[in-house]
Amino acid sequence: MTSAEGRRRAAVLGSPIGHSLSPDLHRAAYAELGLRDWSYERFDVDEAALPGFFEGLDPTWAGLSLTMPLKRAVIPLLDGISDTAASVGTVNTVVFSEDGRRTGDNTDIPGMVAALRERGVEKAESAAVLGAGATASSALAALAEICTGPVTAYVRSAARADEMRGWGERLGVDVRTADWAMAAEAFRAPLVIATTPAGTTDALADDVPATPGTLFDVLYEPWPTRLASRWAEAGGPVVGGLDLLVHQAVLQVELMTGCVEAPLAAMRAAGEAALGGRGPDARA
Repeated sequence: MTSAEGRRRAAVLGSPIGHSLSPDLHRAAYAELGLRDWSYERFDVDEAALPGFFEGLDPTWAGLSLTMPLKRAVIPLLDGISDTAASVGTVNTVVFSEDGRRTGDNTDIPGMVAALRERGVEKAESAAVLGAGATASSALAALAEICTGPVTAYVRSAARADEMRGWGERLGVDVRTADWAMAAEAFRAPLVIATTPAGTTDALADDVPATPGTLFDVLYEPWPTRLASRWAEAGGPVVGGLDLLVHQAVLQVELMTGCVEAPLAAMRAAGEAALGGRGPDARA
């Protein structure tokens, strides 16, 4: 694909945003695709500032990537959202059409599915989810596509348990909940998705079984997590946060630029370089 006509802009918004690898990934894609007139920036924008940011956008803007705390706050500012985004009430991608229409999408969900399939996980008879935040709901939506049995969510409160069961009902997933104190039992499942903040699962690392299934730890920094390291040492397949970040960014690039296939390998290499060579491959 050759350079687009005229300047085109995209960016990632969130607060805080300085840690985001999205500029590295998207710029690598533009370079590989020959999109010399495209730029991708990062802006620290919170919920209160988001409407004003939208008001200041001109026709050169092609799209936005969104991180916390904006994934739900952006929805009232849009003209519509995709079925995927609607399924979890969360938008991480906004695409601007030539007529000015603003459409929200969610590439986290198909990105999770793609990251798992890249590591050979096509189906799972059951699964466990550690955590109950926005990423956990996206994990449930991904599991709706690949998990044929129950999903157990390990949470810290009755309110969170209710939320996860509610998401399960909406997504058609058989969600069962258990107290976080029993989280080590999650490791009996053939697929475990850890969606918690850095350090939360460190205390569980010593409970990894001798023959674990597959771990999907959505963190990418610091990496590897203590849990991912122990899992890999036990011989279990590990999918990391950079895997997810790259696959969801590939879909964002395709949506924003209209290209048929974004350069996965170049984007992954850019992400690994930005992390100082500490890529997500705890399997090595």
